[in-house]
Amino acid sequence: MKIFVCVKQVPDTETKIKIAADNISIDTSSVKWIMNPYDEYAVEEAIKQRDANPGAQVWLVTSGPKKRASEVLITGLAMGCDEGIIIDSPENLDPLTTAKALAQVIKAEGGADLIFTGKLAIDDNAASVGQMVAELLAIPHTTVVSKLTNKPESVICEREVEGGACEIVQMQKPALIGANKGLNKPRYASLPGIMKAKKKVLKIVEFASLGISSAAKIKTLSLELPPDKPPVKLMSGELSQQISNLVTALRDEAKVL
Repeated sequence: MKIFVCVKQVPDTETKIKIAADNISIDTSSVKWIMNPYDEYAVEEAIKQRDANPGAQVWLVTSGPKKRASEVLITGLAMGCDEGIIIDSPENLDPLTTAKALAQVIKAEGGADLIFTGKLAIDDNAASVGQMVAELLAIPHTTVVSKLTNKPESVICEREVEGGACEIVQMQKPALIGANKGLNKPRYASLPGIMKAKKKVLKIVEFASLGISSAAKIKTLSLELPPDKPPVKLMSGELSQQISNLVTALRDEAKVL
């Protein structure tokens, strides 16, 4: 069984975001890049399915600048994946172009029985690349998956829907699954795993060789940080006066009453 996991590099959640001088991009000079957290669940599930199916292998694939992307793939390889593929591409590809590149590389490698992605990337929250990859490969897909049962010819997925309910989806293989938090508990990349990862196959594919236009279909007009939160307002005086002042502030200042 061939399993692919599509992963993305995103800024660390503790990174302080700065807008570049052009006001349409992020200043990445001081950004720490990590594997997208939802992709960690995808990697873990791929490894679990490989271990449960002797002879199976897991390929990691990502798109982005080679140096940055290689660090993220080494993390996945250290977790236990078998091989990695980097599509050395410009930094800001739009979702459709990214999906085309990923689908083309997976197809060139002979296709996959299962493809895992995170349900979304925490930097842009687009939640669209996985579905586009599946459509380009003409395979079924489902996302926000919190439970998975793998059968010889199909997969049964339990996914969250609105209102706290769950939906059960059965798909014939090959299929693409978007992992959600709760699907599993991702393992840490151990030191021995990191040492082994450096010896594993890491294939580089030049984006230009894919024959895909990098012209963005989405144009950023401007970026701005949200306004600073107003300082905390403390109410003083007797309790009855504090209550009166609070109600007045909620009505006249916060405009929530």
